[in-house]
Formats: sequence, C-alpha cells, structure tokens
Amino acid sequence: MLFNQQIINVFFLCVLCAFSVSPWLNLSHTKRRTLFLINTEMTKLKRQFIGVVLFALALCSVTMAKAQSDPIEGLWYNDIKSAKIHITKAANGKFYGKVVWLKEPLKNGKPKVDEMNADEKLRTRPRLGLQVLSDFVKDEDHKYTDGTIYDPINGKTYSCNITYKGSTLAIRGYIGISLFGRTTTWSRAE
Repeated sequence: MLFNQQIINVFFLCVLCAFSVSPWLNLSHTKRRTLFLINTEMTKLKRQFIGVVLFALALCSVTMAKAQSDPIEGLWYNDIKSAKIHITKAANGKFYGKVVWLKEPLKNGKPKVDEMNADEKLRTRPRLGLQVLSDFVKDEDHKYTDGTIYDPINGKTYSCNITYKGSTLAIRGYIGISLFGRTTTWSRAE
C-alpha cells in the first residue's frame, strides 16, 4: 500500500513539474534570472520556516514526554540523605529504584558491598547500583503499593507502600500488614 502511494506521489510531482517548467520557456533571460533569485529567496525562507517548525515539534515532544512521566520518577534522597535512589518505571509498568549515589561510597578504602545480605552469595555485590525498591504498582494518583524495599544496612527486605507528597515520598516498610511498620520520608534530590 505504501509503495502504491509513493508511485502516485511521484506521478503528481512529475505532472506538477511539467506545468511549472513550461512558462519558463517563453520568458527572457532577465525575467528567468529574476524569478530564479526570487525562488532562491523563497527556498531559504521555506528552509528557515521548516527549521522553526521542526524545532517547535521537538520542543513539544520533549515537553509532552516529561509531562507523561510519573511524579515519583527521578532522584530521591533517602531519609538520612546518605544515598540517592533513582526511581524509574519499567516496561512492565511497575516502579523500581536503585542506589545511584552514596555519601560514603567506600569502606576501608574499598567500595561498599551488600555485606549484611542474608544470602551469602550476594554479600559481595556493590551497594552502588543496588536495587532497593522493587515491583511497585500505581494504585491511585499518589499511592504505589505491592512493592518491596531492601534495607542494605540490616540486609532485610520488607513489604512497602509509597505515597507521593509533592517534593517528598512517604515510604512505609512493614512485615505482614502495614499497620505494623515504619514510615520514613525521602526528599527530591533534583
């Protein structure tokens, strides 16, 4: 179907060119030169106009893409500002967060590792780049549920809910039901 449309477009372009060239044959050299210069200036204006339109479209698409991102996406300081966590929405529609900055990234001159993890095989993985938020589902406009939070300080994973409150996140970690848990407040790092 697309190929047929291209053939039709080329045909109409040829017909248009044939009609637009025929008046040139009856003009004197001076008139042709004048029309050529006018056409050249019009071509420059067309290029500038197209450039402005393309720039405006690019600007609009960036603005729309930013407007469509979720409010919890981005960089957040943890409650004690010892780490920055980057929260993103994955292709599966769930939200995840990983550590992208540590206030103190070294321990005894070496990068900090997940030494408190209950799984001995995971104790050598670096804390920088560690996924600490997993599988959050947007429940309401400002609530994210059914996720987990990993605490690298004690090596434990907790059920977790997140509530977006403008420039802060209320992070509620719990075991069993959320009534028995602890809430910390993270702040926007950008």
